Amino acid sequence: MTAAMGSMQILPATASSHAADMDWLFAALVGTSGFILLLVFGLMITFCVRYRANSKVERGNRLGRTWRLEAAWTAATFAAFLALYFWGADLYIRIHRPPPDATDVYVVGKQWMWKIEHAGGQREIDSLHVPVGRPVRLVLTSQDVIHDFAIPAFRIRQDAVPGRYETLWFTPTEVGEYPLYCAEFCGTYHARMGGSVVVMEPSDFQRWLDGQGAGPSLAQEGEALFRQYGCSGCHGAASTVHAPRLEGLFGRPVPLEGGGTVIADDRYIRDSILLPRSEIAAGYPPVMPSFAGQIGEDELLKLVAYIKSLADRTAGNTEAGPPAGGKQAGPPAGSAEKDAR
Repeated sequence: MTAAMGSMQILPATASSHAADMDWLFAALVGTSGFILLLVFGLMITFCVRYRANSKVERGNRLGRTWRLEAAWTAATFAAFLALYFWGADLYIRIHRPPPDATDVYVVGKQWMWKIEHAGGQREIDSLHVPVGRPVRLVLTSQDVIHDFAIPAFRIRQDAVPGRYETLWFTPTEVGEYPLYCAEFCGTYHARMGGSVVVMEPSDFQRWLDGQGAGPSLAQEGEALFRQYGCSGCHGAASTVHAPRLEGLFGRPVPLEGGGTVIADDRYIRDSILLPRSEIAAGYPPVMPSFAGQIGEDELLKLVAYIKSLADRTAGNTEAGPPAGGKQAGPPAGSAEKDAR
């Protein structure tokens, strides 16, 4: 733990680029709410004492009133809380809009552990190593129930929901070790589902990565799964099936059947594999089979990483389009070849 954790603190350590902004917003919310609370209760107590029974205060002119005081009070409180809303909304958007150079880290919540995998294939359980001063984007999902990935020192938390991807990012600013929690009740051993985030100097972090042993990267493992599930049979260059190639797909808009477009992001690729008919891509018949129940969350993350790597290899490929039977990134199995033909 950081040295600051050894002393009594009202708030956790401040160790990310978002933390100070979040603290100021929290202080403004508490201050504004406290001021209004004190004002209302102060007036209540004042009136109770001033106009108590048998007091000799003047009680005449009972029908006299003015709209100016009420209008001013209403407008002032409305403006104050509206300003807090826009402040919070701006911070929320910034937390969920990572910079383009952010490093991806994939997180799967499972009763009762956090399974973490880096882009280079390094795996961790209930621990996350990151370099100081570099933005990190988390891609979260859950294998069973709703979990919540929370790092109090970074002032971030995000639900990990089964069947979908959630993302957020942070930039660590202080070297140290910080607690990691599940902040959503997830079952019997929820209280034990925790861990730590270790923030290291970039050179130390690189040594840590190298020390995990040589192995295939996440994208390389995804490529092996791509072949194992027969995806290349439909999406490969030599395929005779009317299915698009996936090179250059990730991050591009995909036109949909019936109008509209969708961006080929992590969520879209995942749904293409599990729910290929939920968003049918224009120009391709719905022959893509569903892999729901056949592919685990760990494997889905690897397939997504592989398809993202194809976009990096062939940026600007105008032939990339949505996948056979629906979405761009669905990996058809070997049987899908026969069905499509």
